[in-house]
Amino acid sequence: MTFKDHFSGHAESYASFRPRYPSRLFDFVATLPRRRDLAWDCATGNGQAAVDLAERFARVIATDASERQLALAIPHPRIEYRRALAEDSGLASGSVDLVAVAAAVHWFDFPRFYAEVERVLAPGGALAVWTYDLVQISAQLDPLVRRLAREIAGAYWPPERRWVDEEYRTLPFPFAEVAVPALWMEERWSLDRFFHYLGTWSSVNRYLQANGHDPRELIRRELEEAWGDPDQPRAILWPIMMRAGYPVIDSAA
Repeated sequence: MTFKDHFSGHAESYASFRPRYPSRLFDFVATLPRRRDLAWDCATGNGQAAVDLAERFARVIATDASERQLALAIPHPRIEYRRALAEDSGLASGSVDLVAVAAAVHWFDFPRFYAEVERVLAPGGALAVWTYDLVQISAQLDPLVRRLAREIAGAYWPPERRWVDEEYRTLPFPFAEVAVPALWMEERWSLDRFFHYLGTWSSVNRYLQANGHDPRELIRRELEEAWGDPDQPRAILWPIMMRAGYPVIDSAA
């Protein structure tokens, strides 16, 4: 099973230290399809989005190409986890009411994936894809995060990262689009928790593999000084970028 695998090598930290999507995101995507019988959470990772979808749909089939990610998936009575490629889901044609892709569509083969979406969607079914940008914390901390992301480890992002940097605005999306609300994630984390989150970036792990030392250490001292009391939680925001819509032939869903 061939796919662009940037996270299996640190699946445990990914499952432990990534932020959670807000409830209002799932409330919104649940309004898109005509029915709520079955949602497909494509590239589910550890099932983070699947669990919230399962609170709003009768069933969720959550697929991922990474066996290691699926081994850490969150169990839920209405979720069935399967190993499958995004472009070859194995789902029945016309069976899915919502296809959801959280922070992953930019890794896919777009023509093949979108063809698969159109194949599996039921009449009135919808597609929603989303990701999130760099964190927003404070005027002192934000430049350090940007320095790590763009200067220190910038050359180690996979090329598909460009779609995230361009806020999904340029992402190919051959569907009849609908307006989406302003969305963001918010957490309150200690410095240690935030430092672990930075370690889940694919660029940080690729830098470490290439150079033998952790790029986070190059900003650690300044990060500690700007944070203050390391045990004092700080509010952390991530802007969410979403595209959503219907197959063009079914745009009146």
